[in-house]
Parts: sequence; C-alpha cells; structure tokens
Amino acid sequence: MQGKLYSTSTLQKYVSESNRRMMMEHGGSLKRVYQLWSGNNIFCLGGRLIFGPDYRSILLTISLITVPVILFTIFICKRLANEVDFFFGNLVLSISIILCVYVITLLILTSSGDPGIVPRNPHPPEPEDDGGPLSPWTTGSQPGMGAALPAPPPTKDILINGIIVKVKYCNTCMLYRPPRCSHCSICNNCVERFDHHCPWVGQCIGKRNYRFFFMFVSATTLLCLYVFAFCWVNLVKLTKAHDCTLWRAFLHSPISALLIVYTFIGAWFVGGLTTFHLYLVCTNQTTYENFRYRYDGKSNPYNKGCMKNLIEILFSKTPKSKLDLRAKIYDESIMFASSHSLETSTVDSAEVSKTSFDLEIAAPADKRMGVLSEEFDDIHAQIENLGKLERCGTQPRRMDTSWEARTKNGWAMKDDMEALALEFGMEYGYADRERNSREFL
Repeated sequence: MQGKLYSTSTLQKYVSESNRRMMMEHGGSLKRVYQLWSGNNIFCLGGRLIFGPDYRSILLTISLITVPVILFTIFICKRLANEVDFFFGNLVLSISIILCVYVITLLILTSSGDPGIVPRNPHPPEPEDDGGPLSPWTTGSQPGMGAALPAPPPTKDILINGIIVKVKYCNTCMLYRPPRCSHCSICNNCVERFDHHCPWVGQCIGKRNYRFFFMFVSATTLLCLYVFAFCWVNLVKLTKAHDCTLWRAFLHSPISALLIVYTFIGAWFVGGLTTFHLYLVCTNQTTYENFRYRYDGKSNPYNKGCMKNLIEILFSKTPKSKLDLRAKIYDESIMFASSHSLETSTVDSAEVSKTSFDLEIAAPADKRMGVLSEEFDDIHAQIENLGKLERCGTQPRRMDTSWEARTKNGWAMKDDMEALALEFGMEYGYADRERNSREFL
C-alpha cells in the first residue's frame, strides 16, 4: 500500500481552501453587516436602528421630558380647563402633548439613525492610492514577512474652495478621513462632518443627523418655554380667582412652582445650546472645529454665507447612508477562525495520520528489520547448536548437510522472508533477498 505525503504548508492551504469552499456552499459564515460590526454601536430591529453604546441615556432624556409634561397636563391644564375656560384648557393640553410627541420623535430620529459613519476598509490603502510620496516611517515587519511595507502618510493635502486642507489617516478604520470627518472614541467609528458625541441622545452627531439634533434642542427649548409660560398663567389666574398674593398661589398650586423652576433651568440649558448651534449653522462650523479653534486666524473654506449655510445644513436633502447594515456578507473573521480551528484540528489529525503513516512506513520497517534480525539470530543459534551437537556426538545427526538440503533450506528461508515482507508491506528486491538468503546458508 502506497501513500502520498503532503508538506505542512500545502496541507494547510488545501484544508483552508476546502473549508472556505465548504462554508460558502453551506452558508455557515453568511451574516448581516450589523452582526459583524466593528464599532461599539447597538442595533435593534435587525439592524434597522443603530444606537450608540450609551443608548440607555435616551431613557433618562425621555423621562426628563415626559414626566414634567405629564404633571403639566394633569395638574395645570386641568385646572385651567375647570377654573378659566374649558376650551382654553383643552387647547393648552393638546399643544403640550403635540410638542412633547414632536420632541420625542426628533430625539429618536437623532439617536437611532446613521449619523454619517464611514465604512472601514478591510486593509490599508495601497501605496499607489495615496496620491503622494510615502512617509519615511513604516510599519513594523512581521516574522516571516520579509521587509516591512511602507505605511501610508499620516496626513494628506486636498484642495477645497481654493484652500488646502489636511486630512488625516485613521489607523483604526484604515482610511483617509473625508474632510471634516473625525473618529469618535466612544462609538469607535469615523463620522462625516463630526460635530460631537452627545451623551443625552446616546449617539454621535454628524452629517446625517445634525439637522434632527438641532431641531430637537430647539423644540425642547420651545417646550420648556411653553410649560414655563402657562405655569405662570395658572398662578396669575389663581391670584385673581382667590384674591391672594403670589405666595398664596404657590401654596395652592405647588406643581406650578416646581415646573417653573425646572423649566427655567432647562430653558437656560437647551436654549443656550440652541443659540450656540444656531451660530455654528450660520458660520458653517462644527462643535469639534469650534472647540479646537480650527478657523481662528484663517478663513473657513466651508463658509458660504449665512443664508447658504442655513439652506445647506437645515433645508438640503439628507445624504444617503453609506451603510447597508442588512446586507449579507461572508464573515471573513469567522471563516478565518473556523478555518484556523479546522485547519488546526485537521493539521493535528493530519500530523497524527502522518505520524502514524510514518510509523507504518518507517517504524515498522525498523520493526520488520528487528523481526528479521531475530529470525536470523534464531537460525544462527539453531545452526550453531546443531554444529555443537555434531562435534560433541551426543546427538545423532539428523540434519542433512548436503547441497540439495542446504539449497532447499535456503529457499525455505527465502519464502519465510517473502512472507514477512508481504505481511509488513515491505518491498525488497530479488537481489537483496537472494543475498540475504545466501549469507545465512
């Protein structure tokens, strides 16, 4: 029986290719894009909604909005409807509910959508794709990989509206970031027109959701001012109805006093945020650029004037997402891991098979030679014993020492050797067997 031996590299290559082919045929590594996501995002509804890693803060934000509105509708609007005017109280109630639903909707649109994530590259860009000379620093060489490959330069210059802008290379996403793009350390993604990561909405604010974020903070400001104003209206109506001071009115309606304080603080917070972002919109800046004084002392290449900036940011069409989170792709990492484990197990089994095969070829050969040597030693011992007996004369001569007998014995020994060779799968030449048989004759 003859076997074919493979080198380790050939065997691994063969196993890897066969495993990959098997996985692709059976669809074992076919997954959705969101299931193989490298960032820190959380997905819901099969990848249709994408949240940041601090998505639980949305629940806190929703409660900070809805709880005051519920108190306002139950205590303030009801009192206005009963004591002032039924229609007026119900109108105030309806508008507050509509505003609350509008704010919550904008919050969900801001936090559950793609903010403008740039998909990662599976490998670094090729040197010829860099568009410029390579930097002197290189990546570290790996064992067995030969010389180190040149790394992409850390920055690259591009021209925008006649102004040279530097774009940086992201080592995590392995790409040159588009202009105004930055890598969010919380979500672990590169986001186009990155503004900031908002903990209140649990999501990055970027090119695709900045409009919703601006509408959210402005609508929240409007809701705070609305509740604040009608709480004061309720207090004024109480002073007139009971002919009392403002302090007595506070005692008659403590919820009004509580909501006035709450909405006053909230209006300062979200109102200040709305004012700041209105300034950023008019000057076409981002929070990230403003906090880093990006355009202090130099012109902003993205500033097109107040009106054009407003139209571009707030009234233009939302750009299409670069992500298709529900697309089906083959999981290369799982395939590699599975292939690696399968290769390891298969190579291990192959090594065991190879070892056992070697033992069947090499070790049994030694074993066969040992068996033959033992047979030859036994034959020698028998011949010597017979010779001794002949010399001593203690035993009658029963052994035929004629040439015919010796030839017959030689052929018998040869037949025994052939039987042993066939039993252990050895292949000896006729000359070797003849020479071995003659040596013992």
